[in-house]
Amino acid sequence: MNMQSCHDVIVVGKGNAALCAALAAREQGASVLVLEAASEEVSGGNSRFAGGVMRFAYSNVDELRKVTDLTDKEVEETDFGTNTPEEFFDDMFRLTQYRTDPELCETLVTRSLDVMIWLRSKGVRFVPNYGRQSGIVDGKRRFFGRLPIEVSGGGAGLVQFLDDAAKKAGITVAYDTRISSLRFDGERVTGVKGTQNGRAVELQCKAVILACGGFEANPEMRARYLGPGWELAKVRGTRFNQGDGLKMALDIGAAPYGNWSGCHATGWDRNAPEFGDVNVGDKFQKHSYIFGLLINADGKRFVDEGHDFHSFTYAKYGGEVLRQPSQFAWQVFDAKVKHLLRNEYRIKFVTKVSADSLEALAPQLEGVNASAFLKTAKEFNAAVQSDVKFDHTVKDGRGTTGIEPPKSNWAQALDTPPFEAYQTTCGITFTFGGLRTSPQTGEVLNVHFKPIPGLYCAGEMLGGLFYFNYASGTGLVSGAVFGRIAGSAAGATAKAA
Repeated sequence: MNMQSCHDVIVVGKGNAALCAALAAREQGASVLVLEAASEEVSGGNSRFAGGVMRFAYSNVDELRKVTDLTDKEVEETDFGTNTPEEFFDDMFRLTQYRTDPELCETLVTRSLDVMIWLRSKGVRFVPNYGRQSGIVDGKRRFFGRLPIEVSGGGAGLVQFLDDAAKKAGITVAYDTRISSLRFDGERVTGVKGTQNGRAVELQCKAVILACGGFEANPEMRARYLGPGWELAKVRGTRFNQGDGLKMALDIGAAPYGNWSGCHATGWDRNAPEFGDVNVGDKFQKHSYIFGLLINADGKRFVDEGHDFHSFTYAKYGGEVLRQPSQFAWQVFDAKVKHLLRNEYRIKFVTKVSADSLEALAPQLEGVNASAFLKTAKEFNAAVQSDVKFDHTVKDGRGTTGIEPPKSNWAQALDTPPFEAYQTTCGITFTFGGLRTSPQTGEVLNVHFKPIPGLYCAGEMLGGLFYFNYASGTGLVSGAVFGRIAGSAAGATAKAA
């Protein structure tokens, strides 16, 4: 490939948002070059590590059938629930404490179903999310958390489907190419500068789309923006998201936007590697805490484990774990809920202890005050409202009384051996701070809120959408929606130039 040749559109990054942008630009007839910092073997950005659930607006099963093939038997025997635009809006506003940018949020919600249909047209295969978001109730399968659909093969599968679509569309990809700055003449962006395999490169184009992630893999930037202690977090995904795209855009006057001190961070195995492992994917996560207790080094609970479905709390509870003494917590379960634990609890690489009594379990909880834990467990057991029926497919209201913090749903006494506990720490997924853009075109705005001609962004780099918390499955759909918008606009502008 001639790296000095001029392309209409250059896309920096090669995850879900980047590939959607590249495909949309190609639909406009533009020639497209995708630049990826990683090697081909570990490429795909954070999308490669995602679980693959997709949160989009749907009002009935007929709309789901536009996204995935469902048999009449599946429809008859399953309650797929809804995620109406109103419900989607409510979740976004509630979780972000009404901070989400209303225009960006409206764009995300109202275009989410259409982008799922578009992804399917590109060869992406979606399947019902039976394994993680449903259960059998009175003989009928019921979905919960408004997440009935996932990508076949998870995030890695999504990247592979989009890779295949990009090849079919004639999109060129260059690997081991890290971009460090933009070509900017004071008026418009005309290309990029960086290195490929350690050698300097400078590439010219008519439009640049930045879709190369946040700064979650950069410990210095985490400590600077998220605060002291965040340099200690594990990184759930790619090690290549160093904040380069944000820095190069800010250097030419792009406007920062959104929750720069906020991020998506979850419970992650205490002994997981520093960065994500493409062979393990998202399986170091531990999302079934809603059915047990979260215990810190002092032997105490510190959050309401049952405040909501994990889909609506997991992305902020990682930060709560990081704030505990020594940055860890144990998730403790008894045998009653073992069948409800997600598949990630059964991988080979897991930090786990078990015992036939709480007294035998307590000294195995490394770093925990054992006597304080036993006191916590005894008080919790006595506080459970046992007269309320347990039902894991709804917020069942089976809570506690007289203890702090309370447990609002799914509270059951720890009383059935064997007992199991899993040690977790904080795993950061992505950062919320990003660039201010036009919701209609994906153009990056400068500090005077005027478009920077030739510069677009999508994916994690988009600021203003997420604040404080996050609903699972929103990121991949957001990446696709805003990647498609940016790609379409960049492609059309480049062809018209």
